[in-house]
Amino acid sequence: MNSIEEKLWNYIDGTCSPEEQQAISNLIETDEVYRRQYEELLALNLEFSSIELDEPPMAFTYRVMEAIRTEEAQVPLKAAINKNLIRGLFSVFAFIITAGILYAMFNINWSAGSSGSAANFSLPQVKLPVSLPPAQNVLTSTPVLKAFIFFDVVFGLFFLDSYLRKQRAAKQM
Repeated sequence: MNSIEEKLWNYIDGTCSPEEQQAISNLIETDEVYRRQYEELLALNLEFSSIELDEPPMAFTYRVMEAIRTEEAQVPLKAAINKNLIRGLFSVFAFIITAGILYAMFNINWSAGSSGSAANFSLPQVKLPVSLPPAQNVLTSTPVLKAFIFFDVVFGLFFLDSYLRKQRAAKQM
């Protein structure tokens, strides 16, 4: 864009100072080059103002807002639950419970209950071996057992606290 066009566009847009407007209007009246350029730019400006702007379709805003809502509604990766982990834990616990029940079923004296009285029922006596090897004796000693139980309780409370904090944080969001 040359200097003449810039001056004339500023004059047409009304962005120049009053002194510049007076000087440009004098140039338009006296100079033929300025007058022709001014008429061309004025016609171009009228065509620009008559052009109708393209508008987006009516559903455009709705579609954009729905896309934003679905992005926000997606579950964060930290909150995703690994279903295989849950299935594995369930199967371990189910195996332990089933093994305990089967062990109890095979060790019950079924013929003792045939007399008809339930008062004769007694639990079987479990006896530990009298002479334990030294490695097992250390593991089953009272202080080691108490330390193990204490560690398990503290560890369980730690995980319970972590779980409850995550639940509270999820509710606040």
